[in-house]
Amino acid sequence: MEVPPEMLDALAGWFAQSLSPDAAARRAAEQSISSASASPGFALALLGLSASPRHDLQARLAASVHFKNLLRRRWPKPDAEADDAADHLPASDCAIIKANLLQLLLSAPPLIQAQLSEALAAAAASDFPARWESLLPSIVSSLGTAVNAGDVAATNSLLAAAASLFSRFRNAFDNNALRLDLKYCLEIFAAPLLEVFLFASRRLQAAATTVNPLELRPVFECLRLCCEIFYSLNSIDLPEFFEDNMGQWMTEFRAFLTTSYPPPVEADGAPDALRAAVCDNLQLYMEKYEEEFRGYLKEFVEAVWGLLMAQTASPSRAQLAVTAIRFLTTVAESVHHALFGSPEAMKQICDSVVVPNLRLRDEDEELFEGNWVEYVRRDSEGSDADTLRRAACRLLRGLAANYRDQVAALVSAQVQQMLAAYAADRANNWKEKDAAIYLVIALMQKPGATGGGTPVVDMESFFTSVIVPELQAPDWQSEPMLKATVLRFLKEFRDQIPKAIALALLPSVVRFLTHESNVVHSYAATFIENLLIIKDAVPVPGVSTVTRSPRYVATDINPFAPQIIQNLSTALSFPDSYENPYLMKCLMRVLGIANIAGQIVHEITARLVGILMEVCNNPKNPDFNHYLFEALAAVIGRTGEQDPTLLPAFEASLFPVLQRILVEDISEFWPYAFQIFAQLVNLSRPPLSQNYMQLFGVLLSNATWDRPPCVPALVRLLRAFLRKIPNELNQEGRLPSILAISRSLLSRSSTEDSAFYMLNTLVENVGLDIMNPYISEIWSALFTRLQTRQAVKFVNSLAVFMSLVLVKYGSGVLVSSIDAIQPNLFTQILPRFWIPNLKLIKGALEVKLTAVASTKLLCECAVLLDAAAAQLWGKLLDSIVTLLSRTNQDGAQQDQNDGADAVDIQKTSGYSVSFVRLQYAGKSEDDLLKEVNDPKQFLVTSLATLSAQSPGRFGPVIEQHVDPANKSVLLQLCAAYNATIV
Repeated sequence: MEVPPEMLDALAGWFAQSLSPDAAARRAAEQSISSASASPGFALALLGLSASPRHDLQARLAASVHFKNLLRRRWPKPDAEADDAADHLPASDCAIIKANLLQLLLSAPPLIQAQLSEALAAAAASDFPARWESLLPSIVSSLGTAVNAGDVAATNSLLAAAASLFSRFRNAFDNNALRLDLKYCLEIFAAPLLEVFLFASRRLQAAATTVNPLELRPVFECLRLCCEIFYSLNSIDLPEFFEDNMGQWMTEFRAFLTTSYPPPVEADGAPDALRAAVCDNLQLYMEKYEEEFRGYLKEFVEAVWGLLMAQTASPSRAQLAVTAIRFLTTVAESVHHALFGSPEAMKQICDSVVVPNLRLRDEDEELFEGNWVEYVRRDSEGSDADTLRRAACRLLRGLAANYRDQVAALVSAQVQQMLAAYAADRANNWKEKDAAIYLVIALMQKPGATGGGTPVVDMESFFTSVIVPELQAPDWQSEPMLKATVLRFLKEFRDQIPKAIALALLPSVVRFLTHESNVVHSYAATFIENLLIIKDAVPVPGVSTVTRSPRYVATDINPFAPQIIQNLSTALSFPDSYENPYLMKCLMRVLGIANIAGQIVHEITARLVGILMEVCNNPKNPDFNHYLFEALAAVIGRTGEQDPTLLPAFEASLFPVLQRILVEDISEFWPYAFQIFAQLVNLSRPPLSQNYMQLFGVLLSNATWDRPPCVPALVRLLRAFLRKIPNELNQEGRLPSILAISRSLLSRSSTEDSAFYMLNTLVENVGLDIMNPYISEIWSALFTRLQTRQAVKFVNSLAVFMSLVLVKYGSGVLVSSIDAIQPNLFTQILPRFWIPNLKLIKGALEVKLTAVASTKLLCECAVLLDAAAAQLWGKLLDSIVTLLSRTNQDGAQQDQNDGADAVDIQKTSGYSVSFVRLQYAGKSEDDLLKEVNDPKQFLVTSLATLSAQSPGRFGPVIEQHVDPANKSVLLQLCAAYNATIV
């Protein structure tokens, strides 16, 4: 694989600059990389740089990460849409990558090797094994060579590649194709894996007394990788090979758990990492293959129990303890729970496992103070990395599933003992109270949780005597970890706190927003934000359904809003909280609910714009940035609609930063900027200012639409303009420009939704006099696409658009404009696409629109009222009744749109540009049929009126062409609305 040296040098320079603290240099480098990515051979150049020893390691690492992500995005997928194939890597590049990737991976440094292993897995997800038959045999052959040579480092590199390859079996949906792939892998790899495993185990036994951890670390890692692969290959079903050789595997597993190594080796952590992997495998077998595993269960319970009792200086003992406790929990929840059922065993679990692991450790305090983000992630968000505290409490809950009263008595006594110790010495024993509160959080029933919970305390008494005093204490800055746990208690049980009490305590919580601890003010913000999105079920009078309405509304929060906003603004200037997403999310929620006015509006707008100006220099926190834009949208939306005179102030504040985003090409923020622009346009009154008209010109440029993540936001902006200035389309060729853009969007399945949204917007807002010269062009584009794209999603969107044309312009225009493309085309489209797909339409407004439009077709369209079209008429009616009789229509019961669904964007390992909708910037969809309250009533009354004009004509058609079940539904509807079809 030859890559020109000058290309490698250029790439290395760009990647080095992409890590620069200088924003301008960084963006220039990113732009250069982006431009180069479109050129042939780019992926090969990335791989070449990753493997080039003469270049800087950081640049090589950055290239390997980019290579991995490129393969994830652009490696050809077997089931990809044809129109998405243009973005795939060329087949020739893929072939070269597959031929070279494994060997380059083996020679790469460890950090780069990890990235290339993931890249290999990304390519293999599509091509392995069917289109990459040489991969696994190559790995096995190289493994044999490495083992024969005693080369543990090379063995580990190959095992790491195999582990990445097989990891897909852990979480993939079980189906026949996956099982065939697994069978192929087992036939080739199961026996070599056991050989490597036994080779490494013998090597470890031979060197068991070695005191130099550096000598043994590669061997432990080899065994750990074998255990990782063991887990993947056993995840779907118990393979026959592993069942036949279970004794060999289990013998070695038990040896790893029960063997002690010299203190320097134990302190290195490698033995515990291996033991943790063994415990994961034991838990897998306990959960899925209990019958085959039960003969080994007792000895492994004893071995794992012994590990938890042993004292060690290993830095990885905490993670081992988590996996060990998880295994014991699985046993406690199984039919073998009697192993822990005796009072002595249960007390020992509580005293020796649970309580020691519940108390805060020195490492927890260091994390709390030194890395608050990770502390919150582990403690409150239930991260993938389980904590000792969480694991210990889960073990208690597992025991409580079968021994509820015994566990409740033990834990209740423990809680009282901890609280008594705190009362005796508050200054030194605050950790006891912290542990007691944590126990209650873990074991008491929470709203919406399954199971009965374990009643360890009287909740009302505990809340009054333990929680409230901490909230109201004068020394509210003291013992921050205890205060954080108290605030977490409030968050966990917020639904159970009566509204009056919550509002009474709110001032106490609000002061914690300015606590010097990042964790404490983050937890205070999280509680307030969570409190404001609580919804209560409210019965609908006269109907057997309920709706959900917010418990806290503007009048509840208004008295506290100024102080909350001020404290949050203060906290956002604290060290390490400049971009605190919990603070910004709380601010967003308060601004979206409270009614604010006057000076505070100008102050908070200026503060938010100042923060946005700062993060434009380096957009590194996607969550924070999203909530920042939501907060801006909330201020604009709520206050702008209440007081239109604020619009000039908003424009003066926001236009400079929004223009900076566009001019400096801060691509991460483009989708947000266009949504804010759309919001400002929606609030404006025609005629629009020159600034907006210049933006309208930019919007009509094809180049603006070349970024797929921006397309939905651009469509929203276009919609806003069309609502304000529809007649402007007649000028300067603007409508043809829009239609050209819509055709481009329509050509790709990934953007066809936006194309329909754009076309729907045109029909909704533009009169027939302007649209008429172009409507045939629109139908031609849609029906041409329909020839190759007949997916349900596309056809449903087409049916909605056709319904919109009918409702807005009339059935005559719909039929004649379609037939102008080809004679009688409408009567071909109707039975092939409209009628079959009508019953599949989803969404409250879409269901109403298509049902009413179809009813109008039945009762107004001359083509369908022709006697020769009786069968078509009957089939369309049958489909309308099916649509309206669905009991679970999407959107039939909608919560009040209060912004409570403001999205929590997905956590990703990197920052990629994508469209995320701003909930507070969203304008609710218009109902073009406000005069129709009930589409069911509209159907039967329209039919009754039609049949009265031709008595006896339509009854036989209904009898012959409508499904019997739907005829029954139609009769019920007629009776319900006092209508008669004669």
